[in-house]
Amino acid sequence: MNFRDLVYRLYARRVEGRLDHDQVPKHIGVILDGNRRWAKASGGSAVQGHQAGADKISELLGWCDETDVEVVTLWMLSTDNFDRPEHELKPLLGIIENTVRNLAADGRWRVHHVGTLDLLPPETQTVLKEAEEATSGIDGIIVNVAVGYGGRQEIADAVRSLLLEHAEKGTSFEELAEVVSTDLISEHLYTRGQPDPDLVIRTSGEQRLSGFMLWQSAHSEYYFCEVFWPAFRKVDFLRALRDYAARHRRYGA
Repeated sequence: MNFRDLVYRLYARRVEGRLDHDQVPKHIGVILDGNRRWAKASGGSAVQGHQAGADKISELLGWCDETDVEVVTLWMLSTDNFDRPEHELKPLLGIIENTVRNLAADGRWRVHHVGTLDLLPPETQTVLKEAEEATSGIDGIIVNVAVGYGGRQEIADAVRSLLLEHAEKGTSFEELAEVVSTDLISEHLYTRGQPDPDLVIRTSGEQRLSGFMLWQSAHSEYYFCEVFWPAFRKVDFLRALRDYAARHRRYGA
């Protein structure tokens, strides 16, 4: 271990030791951004960048487990990403499939897909469904894998689901207009039954949400980290938790 690594470990331990675990967010959303830029800066390909980003996920979940986080949402593929060229999108989907398989095989996480399955290739759909079924009984961190996800699409899907449910019941439009509410719409989101994210982390220095969890993040705290996702370290994670704990959440008040 060189001197720099030693200093880093001591600093990370110091930050972790000062964390108030009563102030740790229960649900963290992470926008995994910067894989391609990291690869370019490192002289690698986009595929190598995506693989490095995928390899970082297990580390993140380990840190979340150590700090008693209960739900983690990982934005791995947006609906906008389908516009990428085939030579990049196809291997990216393969990396996502392998990552989801590994998460399920780990045996510690409860995998849940958030996104529109119909937009994904059949093989990807199968992997996501099987991972969710295989881990449904695990009493561990809920890991939402956001694949084929868009915030606007989620709200549209929630409203569509709500309308179809009440159409099957024979509810008239007038009756539905009387009962529709934010709580009712929330019951049809991809994350129904889960707490909204307390903290949203975005890597790579970009300071925007890009549609991530538009509905659920209304009262979330945001932490924008300069490093690209594959270079995200435990100390970066701990700093995000420290920053969150220092804030006073108003919930719109």
